[in-house]
Amino acid sequence: MVGIRIPRVKMPDIRGTPARLGAKLREYRRVLKITKKPSSEEFKVIVKVTAAGIAIIGLIGFAISMAAQLLKGL
Repeated sequence: MVGIRIPRVKMPDIRGTPARLGAKLREYRRVLKITKKPSSEEFKVIVKVTAAGIAIIGLIGFAISMAAQLLKGL
């Protein structure tokens, strides 16, 4: 058993945790108060933009994959 080293575990510093937790919860509540539900038109625009972004990223990945396969075949 000579030579076996057990690593020391550093305990997290929990001093002031309730105060930090309360401040974080107040911040979350404030954010939730000022947010609003998007209208159906806003939601449709968000969905279209998101779908377009996913499609563009997919096409770029497909093009890179095809180029890599073409270069591998040469």
